[in-house]
Amino acid sequence: MFATLTGLGLASASGLNAYVPLLLVGLIARFTELVPLGPSWTWLEHPITLISLTVLLVVEFAADKIPALDSLNDVVQTVVRPSAGGITFGAGASTVELAEITGEASGAVATSGGVAWGAVIAGALIALAFHVVKALARPVMNAMSFGVAAPVVSFLEDVVSFLTSVMAILLPVLIIIVFPLMVLFAVWVVRRRRRIREERRSVDREGHDLGGPA
Repeated sequence: MFATLTGLGLASASGLNAYVPLLLVGLIARFTELVPLGPSWTWLEHPITLISLTVLLVVEFAADKIPALDSLNDVVQTVVRPSAGGITFGAGASTVELAEITGEASGAVATSGGVAWGAVIAGALIALAFHVVKALARPVMNAMSFGVAAPVVSFLEDVVSFLTSVMAILLPVLIIIVFPLMVLFAVWVVRRRRRIREERRSVDREGHDLGGPA
């Protein structure tokens, strides 16, 4: 169960920043025994992988804090973040039997080459969901703050991704609390965005009516 919670937390964090969970998993697996990766995932702790992830993290960290460029970055990350979520969930699942995650009936057909594909797919979908919320919310926040909020919001997202990843690895039981809170916040963001769009449409209609012929 703990491996499942670890994967769940890492996949959620990947939806906010793809490289933070991947890099943490690789570093902790390489230098400690806290994340015993299965044979199919040991490439995560390879030095070349770790260096590449560090470079990508630095690039993404900078790009995500510049208005307009952050939205372009979100488009690129539409593929990267779900992939990272699938990898981190799959890597976490490699520490237990697949049946613990997908059920005994599906365990026989969902495993290939030591990869728990059910966990990988679940992780990708979880990360995609959080990525979509992030991508939808950012333009609204930029417009409301004239771009001032972009670096602040991005930094907070990085912090949440880092803390969630650390908790998922060191104290996975906390994910039982953290994950629902992240879901509730995501629902609030979606509703807030919808409300703002409706208010803008109402203002535009009123302006059109006032400016129309008498």
